[in-house]
Formats: sequence, C-alpha cells, structure tokens
Amino acid sequence: MSAPNCCRETMSLSRKEQIEEKVWEMMTPILQKNGLIGVDAEYVKEGGEYFLRCYIDKEGGVGITDCENVSRELDPLLDEADLIPDAYTLEVSSPGLGRVLKRPRDFQYGIGREVELRFYKARDGHKDLRGILVGEDPKTVTLESDGETKVFEKSELSKISLTYSL
Repeated sequence: MSAPNCCRETMSLSRKEQIEEKVWEMMTPILQKNGLIGVDAEYVKEGGEYFLRCYIDKEGGVGITDCENVSRELDPLLDEADLIPDAYTLEVSSPGLGRVLKRPRDFQYGIGREVELRFYKARDGHKDLRGILVGEDPKTVTLESDGETKVFEKSELSKISLTYSL
C-alpha cells in the first residue's frame, strides 16, 4: 500500500530536514503566544557535537529574555517528543545582523532591503554582489544593483543574506 500524498513529501526529507520541520511546528505556537517571529530552525553537527539552533525575531529586535522564554517553553516539548536521538545543545537567538534568507517569508522580509548574494562560481570576476532585493520566486531572486535590475537563479547562489552598515 502506498503512502498518502501528504506523507510522501515527509518521507523524502532527510532526517535533518524532518527534525527541523518538526521543531518548526513545535516552536510556532510558542512564538505566536510571545509575539515573536520564527526565522529558522536548524539542526547541525559541528566538531562532533550536535546543535539545534532556533532563530527568532520581532519588530525592534529580540532580547535575551525573549530567547530564554522560548528556550524554557520549547525544551520540555522537545524532551517529550524525543525526536532527536543524539545528545544536542539547544540554542535560541536572534538571526543576527547578517540574517540569511532561506524561506519565502525571509525573502518577503528582505524585499526593499540591501542584501548580499554569494555565488558558487564567480560572475563577472566577483563571487558576491550587493543590491536591493526587489523580487523573489521559487527559482530566482531579483536585485537592483548599480542602477540595473538583475535576475539570478537561486541554484547559482550559495548564500543570500541581509547586509548591515555600521
């Protein structure tokens, strides 16, 4: 018997992606209750240790109390769900000044803001480009840079992030 359509997508996700999606689902009501916005949830292994990083935001920026509140509410839910078999460290923080754009909601947030595109291979002698994000769809991003509107395939980009000025 084949799996229903709703489950096929989940079955094709990697273990890492499944964990990240489940954590995202668990985190969303906590964020809504606290007036926060979810930016990302990532499960990574660094130097032999596992980390579950949850990035949150709100208008005006998040503070340590926001991060502590989310961590305190999320931690027991994660323990109860027991979806991560490895020992890991939970980190809840702001996405930082150079916020990476990954999901559609990230791109919506980034419209009209300065971003940096980093290319896998150099284009016109450069591995990165700055400009104003003016559009995005599932396959491309559109930037205004040097007085021109330019469209780039997401598949040629290793990273898209907000920029910041001091």
